[in-house]
Amino acid sequence: MPLLMLIAASAAVAGAARRTPVPAPLLLVAVGLVAAYVPGVPDYTLDPGIVLPLLLPPLLHTAALDSSYLDIRANIRPVALLSVGYVLFATLAVGYATFLIVPGLPLTAALVLGAVVAPPDAVAATAIARRLGLPSRITTILQGESLVNDATAITAYKVALAAAVGEGATWGEGFREFALASVGGIGVGLVLMVPLHWLRKRLREPLLQNTLSLLIPFAAYAAAEEVEASGVLAVVVVALYLGHHAWQVDFATRLQEAAVWRMVAFILESGVFALIGLQLPVVMRGLGEYDLGQAALWYASAVFAAVVAARFVWVFPATFLPRALSARIREREPDTTWKAPLVVGWAGMRGVVSLAIAFSIPVTTHDGQPFPARNLVLFLTFATVIGTLVVQGLTLPPLIRRLRLPAPDPSAVTLAEAQAQSEASAAADRRLDELLADDRNALPEPLADRLRAVMERRRNAVWERLGAVNEVTGESADDTYRRLAREMIGAEREVFVSLRDARRIDDEMLRLLLRRLDLEEAAAYREEEAG
Repeated sequence: MPLLMLIAASAAVAGAARRTPVPAPLLLVAVGLVAAYVPGVPDYTLDPGIVLPLLLPPLLHTAALDSSYLDIRANIRPVALLSVGYVLFATLAVGYATFLIVPGLPLTAALVLGAVVAPPDAVAATAIARRLGLPSRITTILQGESLVNDATAITAYKVALAAAVGEGATWGEGFREFALASVGGIGVGLVLMVPLHWLRKRLREPLLQNTLSLLIPFAAYAAAEEVEASGVLAVVVVALYLGHHAWQVDFATRLQEAAVWRMVAFILESGVFALIGLQLPVVMRGLGEYDLGQAALWYASAVFAAVVAARFVWVFPATFLPRALSARIREREPDTTWKAPLVVGWAGMRGVVSLAIAFSIPVTTHDGQPFPARNLVLFLTFATVIGTLVVQGLTLPPLIRRLRLPAPDPSAVTLAEAQAQSEASAAADRRLDELLADDRNALPEPLADRLRAVMERRRNAVWERLGAVNEVTGESADDTYRRLAREMIGAEREVFVSLRDARRIDDEMLRLLLRRLDLEEAAAYREEEAG
């Protein structure tokens, strides 16, 4: 029952957020913070044994499916500098700053905190960027960073934790573990991606294909973790490959898969952000000796400032230093200004992965002593996550509006779409002529004309969006066409239902007829969304 309550409430809040200017993640966190102290609301303790293997893989999978492999590859330098270089830098910088800020905190425990809060959250970055309409290159960099940085942070955390609990980890051992986890995770992904895609193409039943799709991220994560490699990287590699080759899977699977993963992502993202806010009582009860006094608040503010500062200290040199050293980079990226790194630097929201890793810190070290300041580390992690989500999340939209970053030109996007559709329609036209020239494909002239009319309709639909609008309704010809088509479909649907009610057709026949109409209406709706 508590799980159902969490899913239902978080979905309702996320749905309500669509009617407000506040991004859904921020509203969910705020409601979670308030709900945590409402009488009757159960305690929701974040279990890293659930978040990392059960929630993280599907969230990463759906984010990678929606990402562009080609765009990430084209921006591999900034993505790698952020997802690997920045995370390691933030681990050391924030860890050492915390060591200086908190009296008596061992450096090893401070580095554990640095690794915990180092990675910006994949869900937060994707959700905020999607709503803000950032320039495509900035969105690609943020998405690419968020797909990989968890693997870097988890490995850095394991190395720092080994030193903190007394396993005597060295820098050489840490580097070796990082290399093995990275190479192993990528290797597992490379091994799995081709046979999984082959299986997806061979399965002819969309229900089975989508069942396989839901299992893939968990299988990839588990397989990599089994050999002590990075499950995060395995999931990302497989998902990027499957997304890049999704066109090879039949249309029914793509339609169902898109709907299924949208639902999964919506439920998980909503629940994850609500869970963040609901952790407040758990964290406060464990604060113990530090209490919520002036010292704890000062530590939290200072660590938050260190996290924000460390990102800017890394982002600006990582943006402009390669340009200063390489003429080739300057030629390839001539329009880079200070605005893009400012946005990337301010978009470093932390999320549920940081909290999940923090909750996995053991209570005692190897010699049986309490882990130094574990409760304070949990509180500082929680404060940093809330601070970045609220402060940066709320101020990022006005910052972007103030900077007036160049948004994609809708006319240019429509023109590119129209040109692509025109070339594809020309190829389809030639193919139809070749097929009709064969006696085995003989069709009555009205049916052949119908095929050409459908093709011509697709060719003209995009161009019409660039044309004049109806003076009375303000619609383009294409808009009017879609509206009338949907009105006609609605009329047909009413007749089918009345025939079923009159027992002239049965429910099975009704479902078949309605499905055909639903597919036609879905096609019209998708075209309207694209417009």
